[in-house]
Amino acid sequence: MPPEVPHSLSNWWCDPKTEYAFMGFSYEVTECQSLSKLKREFSNARDTFGARYVRLYGACDNDGFYNNVIEAAWHAQIGVHALIWFGFDGDDKWMTRRDQLYATLHSNPKAQFVTRMVQFVHELADQVWTAKAALADLGIPITVSEMAYGYQERGGAKSVLDAIDAVDAHMLPFFAQDASTANKSWHIVTRDLDWFMDNGEDKKIYFSENGWPSVTSAGVQPNSPDAVADVQNEQDYFVLLDSKCTFFKTVRGGGVGWFAHIYSEEQEPGYGIYKESGKLKIKFAPRTSC
Repeated sequence: MPPEVPHSLSNWWCDPKTEYAFMGFSYEVTECQSLSKLKREFSNARDTFGARYVRLYGACDNDGFYNNVIEAAWHAQIGVHALIWFGFDGDDKWMTRRDQLYATLHSNPKAQFVTRMVQFVHELADQVWTAKAALADLGIPITVSEMAYGYQERGGAKSVLDAIDAVDAHMLPFFAQDASTANKSWHIVTRDLDWFMDNGEDKKIYFSENGWPSVTSAGVQPNSPDAVADVQNEQDYFVLLDSKCTFFKTVRGGGVGWFAHIYSEEQEPGYGIYKESGKLKIKFAPRTSC
């Protein structure tokens, strides 16, 4: 980062065509991590793994939290895919979160130089258009983070695909009805990817919520009797993606960049790259270019 905040986004972000292979981590913020912890873990993501971004997951409703995210990202020299979290209760807290995020993006001078994307987690075309209008002066793209099935069960949701600036695809092949082991899941990945390529109007594609669980739980149950959840399969899934670097580089629309879900077991048990102890749970050294 420069010593002073720039006056313009001109030539600030890399060409999206260079954003393929490993992008960074999903990072769950329900803990409302301290500024010092955000700085430490964002810097580790950047320095140890070459992450370009952290993709926020969940929500912290503390006043000023996103200002801490911005400061930590600036310190770590990493970008942020921000998130408007809807939760699972069907309430309207997401509206307050949306309004607070927009206010911070406009008031913090570093915000637009850190925030690469704002994500919604439901297919709300009207909200995407409203967000694009609200943030137009900042030049921050808007997207919806969703699985292919989520679009398909709504008839393709063309209005949403028309509205978004990039495709944030959930890629969770463990839950497919024909899932078995991670190293045999490429056909599941490409099946969903092909749908996004055919319907996504050649927009940039990211695998946002993307991983393979190491354990099952009440909320993590397979839809195939052959699906295997263990640490080896969690690692094998990322090894599989890493082996497809050249393919991801050449996907039309500017290639495919993928995030690892999720940074730590502290944040979501069963998906973390790190154990709660702070030690790596799996071998993880993904390529960021090829």
